Amino acid sequence: MTNKFKADSIREYVTIVIGLAMYALGWTGFLLPHGITTGGVTGIGALLFFAKGIPVAATYLIINLILLIIAIRIIGWTFCIRTAFGVAVLTVFLSVAQTLIKKPILINEPFMACILGGALTGGGVGLVFTANGSTGGTDIVAMVINKYRNVTLGRVMLYCDLCIISCSYLIFHSFEKILFGLTTLIVMTYLVDFVVNGVRQSVQFLIISKKYDEIAHRINTEIIRGVTVLDGAGFYSQTPTKVLMVLARKNESAKIFRIIKQVDPNAFISQSSVIGVYGQGFDVIKSK
Repeated sequence: MTNKFKADSIREYVTIVIGLAMYALGWTGFLLPHGITTGGVTGIGALLFFAKGIPVAATYLIINLILLIIAIRIIGWTFCIRTAFGVAVLTVFLSVAQTLIKKPILINEPFMACILGGALTGGGVGLVFTANGSTGGTDIVAMVINKYRNVTLGRVMLYCDLCIISCSYLIFHSFEKILFGLTTLIVMTYLVDFVVNGVRQSVQFLIISKKYDEIAHRINTEIIRGVTVLDGAGFYSQTPTKVLMVLARKNESAKIFRIIKQVDPNAFISQSSVIGVYGQGFDVIKSK
């Protein structure tokens, strides 16, 4: 195991812990005190808490242990290791947060509570996903169903969440609670997509410069990104030239611009966003 691999693993686990802390704060500080239910196993835990007073952490742990045992047999250990870590950490965070937070952070503001709670929980889940982690629950159910049926993970999770939110009517007999739950679900979904896609968004550079070799060398060694050299020619001047094509993460754009400006301030640059980049150093192609 290389030092870089160790550092990346540590960074990912720290990111997972931070994301789960945000999730626990959003749940116990904003959603739970106002009787707002969302999807997932935490939503089931909230329903049992409102109905029987059972702590959310206890329900969350028991259901996930059952699901993990099933997932290990069907999916395998690879998916389950980080899921088990996420379940253990979130169980502790939910238990501690529910013990410490006795009063709602926002009083008589259920709508703002569902917005802020959804933002914290969605942002937290997004951070967990960017670190290749999982919070368990409906993630496991979706993975198991997806293994045997050609149904997308997002659709399975959406159906489970809608079913859980709708069940809150049996406890509160209030359509308002269902609407708050759906609003929270929308905010959570948006924040998850925003965090995950914001990190993974990629850009493409086309660079024309007489010092193309120096620019390519610095991008290759300092940014650790591949550079493709294309042959081109100016239509008006009919002068042969070299064109560099670079694919990188959006957060690496400033570093690339800085390198180009240092080497050749007069370089011609085109930057564009790309929908998806798959292959080494980027996303993995998935069949389903």
